[in-house]
Amino acid sequence: MNWITLIEIIYAVIIALVCLRIVYDTRSSSKTLAYLLLAIFVPVAGVIFYFVFGVNYRKRLIYTKKLIADEFGLKELDKRTVSSSARILKKHAGEVGEGHSLVNLIMNENRSPLTSGNVVKLLINGEEKFPDVIEVLKNAKHHIHLEYYIFEEDKIGSRIKEILMQKALEGIQVRMIYDGFGSSSISGELIDELRLAGAEIFPFHRIRLLLFANRINYRNHRKIIIVDGQTGFLGGINISDRYINSGQDEGATYWRDTHLRIEGPGIMFLQHLFLCDWNFCSGQKIQPEPAYFSALPVPDSNTVLQIAASGPDSPASTIKLSFLKALNIAKNEILLTTPYLIPGGSIMDALKVAALGGVRVRVLVPGISDSRLVNAAAWSNYGELLKAEVEIYLYQKGFIHAKTMVIDDTISVVGTANMDHRSFDLNFEVNAIIYATEFAGQLHKSFLADLRSARKISYDDWKSQPIHKHLLERIARLLSPLL
Repeated sequence: MNWITLIEIIYAVIIALVCLRIVYDTRSSSKTLAYLLLAIFVPVAGVIFYFVFGVNYRKRLIYTKKLIADEFGLKELDKRTVSSSARILKKHAGEVGEGHSLVNLIMNENRSPLTSGNVVKLLINGEEKFPDVIEVLKNAKHHIHLEYYIFEEDKIGSRIKEILMQKALEGIQVRMIYDGFGSSSISGELIDELRLAGAEIFPFHRIRLLLFANRINYRNHRKIIIVDGQTGFLGGINISDRYINSGQDEGATYWRDTHLRIEGPGIMFLQHLFLCDWNFCSGQKIQPEPAYFSALPVPDSNTVLQIAASGPDSPASTIKLSFLKALNIAKNEILLTTPYLIPGGSIMDALKVAALGGVRVRVLVPGISDSRLVNAAAWSNYGELLKAEVEIYLYQKGFIHAKTMVIDDTISVVGTANMDHRSFDLNFEVNAIIYATEFAGQLHKSFLADLRSARKISYDDWKSQPIHKHLLERIARLLSPLL
């Protein structure tokens, strides 16, 4: 036996062992197939790709610890709020409507309480979000908690950093979590300045060798602010100048996004999420003190809402299940906005079943994308949706980054989760589900306004694309579980 044959045998054994590892460790069948194809048909590089992006050597250890911390926090939260959910559901049955099964799903899977007495403000783009954020931060009296996927040291980032430093110097508790991948440009100088002022700041994961860091596959995609346990923010808008379209440089891409400002008990589960994430990444053991969970129902407000969250620490993807349930209960209309439409079979089937069953389904996606590969994978899905009478609109004014949904003008979803495998399986995400016709009307109006800057495509438009484009889309679709 010569040495070349020996190497081939060793390599074949390695590939067989890697394939066994992929089959054993990967829950999604589509991902399993994609990783198997890479490992078998892309020599060496496919195996390296899997071990860098496909498996987290410490995933079980890391997230088992986080689950333990979450379990303790959830028990405390249960004592305060979850017991009232059934009463609120009964009292507000009219507002919740067909959404009672969605409420129960999120309660059972996430233990996230249904809350009433909230005020929810719709914020369009950074132009509306950041003035509200700055106002609330400046008025903080006890604590400021921030958790962001992207925090950039540009004009708005510097402005918020200055406010955080000032509030910390005043004795306000300031805690900030940033994602080590999304906020990789954060400088040591910014961290030092915040800490010197008395603020605490930690990356969700410490990523030291970016290109080889296995943890970059598990990203904290949440955008959360909680101030004084009274006011919260969440949605798609990161802290970056790109989200502020007024005063941008000529030629800059218009960025269309959606965020929420919430006052009332609805923010308490956001606070719970933040504290669990904080204890995980900081190594501290912050307890659920009353000052952190002091939100009372806002007088003369009956807005009912619930928070859905999921991530690698969740036994199942609550975000995905909540999307699926919401689509299934639609009777008349679904309005969906997402920057990435690569949801996998169950959501695709739910959209088609709704449309074929007589529900008007309108989907707004980017005409201008920030990723050619992701855009091609999304386009590969459009044909079967269009054939099922789903209406698809391509946003033309700029890049649409909003993640929203309206069901029958009664249930609204606004949050951080995209309609893709990464948001469902890999990222830490959070959405707000609002059961209120008035708010649904506002989001409906905003959707129709966006359609005025969009181009509707037909099945014939999709089918008439060049053959090479269809081929590229199909290849991208094969890779979609890995994107």
